[in-house]
Amino acid sequence: MFTLKKIAQYAVLTGATALFGMTSAQAALPIQHWTLANGARIYLVATNALPIVDVQVDFDAGSRRDPAAQAGLASTTSAMVEKGVRAGRNGEPALDQNALGEAWADLGASFDVSAGTDRTSYSLRSLSDPALLNKAVTLASREIGEPAFPDDVWQRERERINAAIKEANTKPATVAGRAFAQAVYGVHPYGQEVTEETLARIDTAGMRQRYEQLIVPCRAKLSIVGAVTRAEAETLATALLSRLPATQAGQGCAPLPAIAPVAALTAANDERIPFDSAQAHVFIGQPGYPRKDPDHFALTLGNYVLGGGGFVSRLTNEVREKRGLTYSIYSGFAPGLEAGAFRIGFQTRPDQAEDAVKMSREVLARFVAEGPTASELKAAKDNVIGGFPLLLDSNRKLIGNVANIAWHDLPLDYLDTWTARMNAVTAADIKAAFQRKLQPERMVTVVVGGKDAKAAKAAAKAP
Repeated sequence: MFTLKKIAQYAVLTGATALFGMTSAQAALPIQHWTLANGARIYLVATNALPIVDVQVDFDAGSRRDPAAQAGLASTTSAMVEKGVRAGRNGEPALDQNALGEAWADLGASFDVSAGTDRTSYSLRSLSDPALLNKAVTLASREIGEPAFPDDVWQRERERINAAIKEANTKPATVAGRAFAQAVYGVHPYGQEVTEETLARIDTAGMRQRYEQLIVPCRAKLSIVGAVTRAEAETLATALLSRLPATQAGQGCAPLPAIAPVAALTAANDERIPFDSAQAHVFIGQPGYPRKDPDHFALTLGNYVLGGGGFVSRLTNEVREKRGLTYSIYSGFAPGLEAGAFRIGFQTRPDQAEDAVKMSREVLARFVAEGPTASELKAAKDNVIGGFPLLLDSNRKLIGNVANIAWHDLPLDYLDTWTARMNAVTAADIKAAFQRKLQPERMVTVVVGGKDAKAAKAAAKAP
């Protein structure tokens, strides 16, 4: 008998090109798109390569929708969805967390819920055999539409999360990450973080209210990849959302409040936070760009050269290889619906922190001013474009790409044109894009560990 585990092993053994019948020169599988009567938008890639169906359902219900006083509401609500379902509208019995786990194990399927900055996501994976798939969809629809939010379970979960927060607060990485986010984002929701105080204000009543406001069919984007036809996909999608309050396309789905853009920094901000640690933790950065920005391809390639390419990046070469100031260093953008942060990050000996910060800033400023060399650009394209087939070599990876297209309203032929668009980027394009997005003289710098804050700031300002 086939199981999801055996099929996954088969996919690894047969390889990426066997799985989807593609090579790097061939187009990706076509994406079908339509809207259900309830307003939900469907994105389907039908492929019979394996008898598996993957579904991801996304809602605009990430942490950016959390009230500041209840930061963490999105993540805790999503976690509680999997703690049990109430009695079903069709007479099904209530199920606690253990019963749900046993039910999914019996089906050989999986279901997960998570909340990120922008969205709350429900992920279902099942064999495509109709008898199993139908049962999996029914069970998933109960978790999506009939979560119990048991108060006794939440009390225990809150204590567990509180303990985790207290433990995390003893680590320099947590202190550095929090300070960096607050300095980069200010009062924007992207900078909110769950604390013991905000957690204390979260209760199951608030979870239910949030659910009623945000988790409704007309706000759903469903991405489906696997061995189903369009008709089967429509039936599946309709069933998954069937236990949520009914809505019709264009009705009962007023626009959610707009989220203000992330404000640009007006000046540099250096924070030195004393911490008794063997390594100093360092972040340098500022707001970056939203995912739909047309500079995305140029910024992706440019960042590979700057600090995203591991041992072949400029930051690694200058800060690690030539000067031995850190074991590893990276840079990266985190684009979302709004401008996620650009960040350079590394750890170093506390006595080397100021030298490492200075050199990192110099490398960044030089790259923004000059852009990549021809040889750097060629190497970046060879690596990034050459790795493109690996982004599509399994159902799980393909569903992530399709969901990304759906969430950011990217063109349906995005995967088909990806290689050509990446290949068309020039060194001048990268230079111009980085100069539009980054201002090295207005960066946030956070150093946690090492010298006391006053001495460190004086050292940073010294010529």
